[in-house]
Amino acid sequence: MSEHVAAARAWLAQDPDAVTRAELEDLLARVESGDAEATTDLDDRFSTRLAFGTAGLRGTLGAGPNRMNRVLVAQAAAGFAAYLRERSSGAPTVVVGYDGRRNSDVFARDSVEIFAGAGLNAILLPRLLPTPVLAFAVRHLGADAGVMVTASHNPPDDNGYKVYLGGDDEGAQIVSPADAEIAAHIQRVADEGNITTLPRSVGYANAPESVVEAYISATAAVGPAPAGAEGLNWVYTAMHGVGWETVSRVLAEAGYPAPTVVEAQIHPDGRFPTVAFPNPEEPGAMDLSFETARSVDAELVIANDPDADRLAVAIPDAGAEGGWRRLTGNEIGLLLGWRAARAAAGARGSEADEAGAAASLACSLVSSPGLQAVAEHYGLNFHSTLTGFKWISRAPGIVFGFEEALGYLVNPGTVRDKDGISAAVALLEMASAARAEGRTVADLLQEFRDTFGAFASDQISIRVSDVSEIAGIMASLRAQPPSAVGEIAVTRIDDLLQGVDGLPPGDVLRLWLDDGSRLIVRPSGTEPKLKLYLDVRGSSAKKAARRLAALRSGAEELLASVR
Repeated sequence: MSEHVAAARAWLAQDPDAVTRAELEDLLARVESGDAEATTDLDDRFSTRLAFGTAGLRGTLGAGPNRMNRVLVAQAAAGFAAYLRERSSGAPTVVVGYDGRRNSDVFARDSVEIFAGAGLNAILLPRLLPTPVLAFAVRHLGADAGVMVTASHNPPDDNGYKVYLGGDDEGAQIVSPADAEIAAHIQRVADEGNITTLPRSVGYANAPESVVEAYISATAAVGPAPAGAEGLNWVYTAMHGVGWETVSRVLAEAGYPAPTVVEAQIHPDGRFPTVAFPNPEEPGAMDLSFETARSVDAELVIANDPDADRLAVAIPDAGAEGGWRRLTGNEIGLLLGWRAARAAAGARGSEADEAGAAASLACSLVSSPGLQAVAEHYGLNFHSTLTGFKWISRAPGIVFGFEEALGYLVNPGTVRDKDGISAAVALLEMASAARAEGRTVADLLQEFRDTFGAFASDQISIRVSDVSEIAGIMASLRAQPPSAVGEIAVTRIDDLLQGVDGLPPGDVLRLWLDDGSRLIVRPSGTEPKLKLYLDVRGSSAKKAARRLAALRSGAEELLASVR
């Protein structure tokens, strides 16, 4: 019988959720009857707990400390409250938001009740809303902190707990050492062993609708519709998430024509019934969008992920299967970065931008090096950061930041996080302005290549069932560093565990090749995946594509040799 039976029974005694109690009671009954599969399941749930880190908490819904549930969330809320009280002389203010995933509303209300019970000024957003609205609200309300209950684009059975700090952190996600300090408080609460004794209060405030209206106005102002927007025929999907209500209001205020929506995916639905994986990057996730686009002969497709902090874009392409091609995150990021760089360069020295000379572009180190070329072209600063907007948003003088996983920060004055809605407005503005000149987004991509060179990127993603396999691969690459990738010699390897270019240590290997190509290997921060990022530059799109294909082949051979 499992050694964790006693821990499971203690968990049952404090679990306020009838669903997870019934789930755990059934599992215990099966364990006690000698069911080996049930014993393995129980051990997985109780042998460890979901770690609280710079991404907060994220995991599969279910009973036990290694799952997302009301007990774990209560412990997290109480621990975070203690952390905030410790660093504040008064009563800290914390604002809480939630999306449309299963139990998001329940976890949010548990959190505000515990925050209020701990003596904090707790504020709950008025309804399920996109993550960028919560990030905005932290700054707009002058809050000390924010919590967003979301698992973003993770599988349907996941949920998460994302933490922001106000004040000097300007509404950005937490970084070290705050994560470890918060985690220590959470562990103390967990060790005390009974969340039913935590004080709760319904004396929290409900945020007024004016907070959402302020976000809508600030976001619409990112890119008011130019003349070319009139008659724009485009398609939008919310991927079963919470984006559409807010997006539709932003579009109306900014002056863009309403899109044709993907009806089957436009309303929040935590089951995500039409997609196996609610991430626009995943194969098949945008199939309904392309079907809709073909039916209305659209010019453009725009998608948000379920919490609307990411943006996907697709354009007509006769050479692509089905006639539509989703742009890579790097392609979108370079276009939006180009837009921001022109604006920053134009504002430099003006009274409207006294800090223009210090304006910078930033992207994660796994994103396209093309953004550095843009920054240098316009005389702006450039920062390469560790992955995650907790780092990108902190780049000095940032006017734009992105990472290749469809995340874009285009409005740093109001939202210090990726924001798929403001990014959509910026992209619509670019597309509409080009349209007024008889051009398309494809023409903008070609103009970018003509101006800065042809940057091409690719990614190899390996999903594993045992995360120890990822650690093994990284260890093998460090123990026996490759001298070549395919037929191209490796000229330098940066091991970011040792700290490189002033970056905080990270589990990342960066290989520079003799032809100027780059290969980066790192574990995913949110999923059980190993990711390889491939970047090349060529004098033309065709030459860059050939170089990229060769690099991919070599990277696959390298991966096979260490698995």
